Amino acid sequence: MITVVKFGGSSVASAEQFKKIKNIIEKDDSRRVVVVSALGKRFSGDNKITDLLYLLSEHIRYGVDYTNIFNMITSRYEEIRKDLDLSIDLSIEFDKIKENIGLGEQYIVSRGEYLCAKLMAVYLGFTFVDAADVVFFNYDGTLDEEKTAEAVKTAFVTYGKIVVPGFYGAYPTGKVKLFSRGGSDITGSIMAMAVKAKLYENWTDVSGLLMADPKIVKNPIGVDEITHDELRELSHMGASVLHEETIFPISDLDIPINILNTNRPEDKGTLILKESNKTDSIITGIAGKKNYKAISVIKSNWANKLDVMKSALDIFATFKVTIEHMTSSIDSFVIVAEAKYLEKTMYDILSELKKIKGVQKIDVDNDLALVAVVGRNMALKPGISGKIFSVFGDSGINIKTISQGPQEINIMVGVGNADFEKAINTVYTGFLNVK
Repeated sequence: MITVVKFGGSSVASAEQFKKIKNIIEKDDSRRVVVVSALGKRFSGDNKITDLLYLLSEHIRYGVDYTNIFNMITSRYEEIRKDLDLSIDLSIEFDKIKENIGLGEQYIVSRGEYLCAKLMAVYLGFTFVDAADVVFFNYDGTLDEEKTAEAVKTAFVTYGKIVVPGFYGAYPTGKVKLFSRGGSDITGSIMAMAVKAKLYENWTDVSGLLMADPKIVKNPIGVDEITHDELRELSHMGASVLHEETIFPISDLDIPINILNTNRPEDKGTLILKESNKTDSIITGIAGKKNYKAISVIKSNWANKLDVMKSALDIFATFKVTIEHMTSSIDSFVIVAEAKYLEKTMYDILSELKKIKGVQKIDVDNDLALVAVVGRNMALKPGISGKIFSVFGDSGINIKTISQGPQEINIMVGVGNADFEKAINTVYTGFLNVK
């Protein structure tokens, strides 16, 4: 049985964190595949290596001297090497990076994980396996799952215990390609898929998922168990402990993910499963985001609503604006999208919407926040939407929109931006004791 373990940036930030990782690995011999992020912050005000690498890339792009930034980056790795007395000559790696500095941003940024994995492999006594040699992308940027799985499996069978840098892979040409930010989680999932792991442990600096954002809700309770669908809903709405695409490679294999705390390894954490039979809570989690716009399209009585809606959606597709959700009535419909995606295109979109045959009026609400109430057990208990209306009404919060799918896993509520934090606290306190 194999356990794949992934350690995030805060877990690998210093030599002391490396020591914690070694203790974790040595307590379970099934932990044979290790994935690491780039070095994170050691303290408040410190820099993440990935941020520095992006800055380094910008200096190179604009022809600005990058010596100081490069030295800041290399000194972090050299400090860990010295503190742990590791027998690896990092100067060779640093020189190689300088030689290849012209390969572009994706190569430069990937070196954060690359160097961390080099150190970790030596420290653990595992074999370093470059992600560029085992994680393969097609030319269109999609993962070549079959080729990747075969390469990872071969490396694991050959070496037995491996460390793989997260966050990147390679095109067929060998050119480095990054995942989206936080993509080391996906690398871990790919490793688990390839070796058919019994478990994928994702180690970070929190003891699993919380029911709500602790920056908004004081001391929210933890979530013991959550399904893939619930996780995706919460991740999409801002719960950022785990990258929302992490579940895709392992979903069909039904490999559990356990989110654990490197600094508190004795804590239970959160178990993520494809399906869950636990029914001890109605609400699994609450998340949300501010700054949405709601565009209301009112059509003439004679106009075919389906034709008008299709034309409107085509316009949003043309301008590549992602729609968050959509509600409708007999003669109108509302399209909700994040304001940041409309910054450069709002005027053009409104202009095109007004040209649609049968459109009578367009209204825009620029003050909208969305709160997602997520729970697989909501369908088992009638009146959840009514409860939300009730607790919001008692708190004086005006509901602007509400949307719920037939699966009843997610109820999306729109409120004013000023009511966002209050709304999340209201739902949390209103449902905490519902059983």
